[in-house]
Order: sequence, then structure tokens, then C-alpha cells
Amino acid sequence: MKSTLSSAKAPFVQLLTARFLTLAVASAFGLTLASCASKPKPAPQPQKSQAFQMYEWNAELAAKTTAPASVVIYLDKQKAHFFKGRQQVGWTYVASGTASHPTPSGSFKVMEKTPDKISNLYGKLLDFDGNVVDGDFNISKDTLPEGYRFSPARMPLYMRLTSDGVGMHVGPIPKPGRAASHGCIRLPRFMAEKFFANVSVGTPVTIHATSPADGVAVAPTAAEKKKGLFSGS
Repeated sequence: MKSTLSSAKAPFVQLLTARFLTLAVASAFGLTLASCASKPKPAPQPQKSQAFQMYEWNAELAAKTTAPASVVIYLDKQKAHFFKGRQQVGWTYVASGTASHPTPSGSFKVMEKTPDKISNLYGKLLDFDGNVVDGDFNISKDTLPEGYRFSPARMPLYMRLTSDGVGMHVGPIPKPGRAASHGCIRLPRFMAEKFFANVSVGTPVTIHATSPADGVAVAPTAAEKKKGLFSGS
């Protein structure tokens, strides 16, 4: 009798076991899907912005290279590039002349080197107490009022390029990439010191209105180097 009951219960137990296993597998699969669905996506990593670079100078290359120096300036990019032979030694942002006082483009040569040049045209208009009344005073065009005095602008490390006074020198660059001067090419002091120490009277300086399409600075050609002092356009 017992064996008959056991035989009768066997299919029922097997059925329960099968259903239990099916439910267990389904439950586990559901938990897995829930786990995958609820897994948070990794947050996007913020991109690090590159620090602004005002200039660059390779002192080692400058010291070991004996090739002749030259300077190339691109007015649209407001950048000057220093070469020795065909190798670029350094570059810097500059501030050239504004639309009302444009810097000429063309091929020039350094005509003069003066450590502490003083402008005979531009400067500040000061009142009796020494207060600045006009920070952009032109003594050749503006009338000096009685009781006021003219304080000429300093142009340290001046490297003359034209007979009418355009040159490279230390000066403020308020917004890198934008023109800001009366026609001269202003340089950061660090780079003005490097340029001044590495150029000589006669060093060719080529000023381009626009930069190459590929954006790569190119040393002046032999023809550009041979052009005279007054070949600006």
C-alpha cells in the first residue's frame, strides 16, 4: 500500500520540482535584467581645457644653431615667429597697428637697436598735477594746452624696421590675437629680450597680412631677405 502511494506522489513531486525550478530561473533572470537596467551610466568626464600659451622659446635650439636669424610676422594671427635658418626657435603673440594706425606688410630689415627708445610722437597728456588727461596723445597732431605737459611713451628694446618709426619693442598686449598699437609691433618683455639679443642690424623681418592656409609659419625666402629697407606695402 505504501509503495502505491509513493508511486502516485512521484509525478506530483516531480511536477512541483519542475515548476519551482522554472520560477527560480525566471526570478533570477528578472533580477539580472533589473540589475542591468538599473545600473547607472558612467558620467561623462569633463574635458580639460588647455592652458593659454602666450609664447614659446627653445633656448637650447637658439644656443646651438648658428644659422642666420630672421623674423616672420602674420598680422591676421597677431603672431611673430623667430627663425634661425629654416628652424623655428620661438613664437609669440604680438600687438600690431590698429586700422587707424596700420602696420605695413612687406620685407624689412632691422635698421636700429636701442635699449630704451622714447617716442617722439605718442605719449600721455598730463595736467598741472601730473594726472593723465589723454593716454593716447599725438604731439605732432594734437595741440598741447597751456599748463599741460607731454609725457612721451617708452619703447624698451626697440628694433626699428622703417624710416618713419615702425619697429618691434616691449609693449602691452591687452587682448592676444587683436591689434592694439599705433603701428609698431609690441612684444611681451620676455620675448622682446630674446628677439633683441638674437637679431642684428640687417636681420630680415617679413610682415605678412595673412598667414598660410595650413597655418604653418615659414621662414623668409632668399628673395624676401634680399629686399631693401623700404619695401613695405
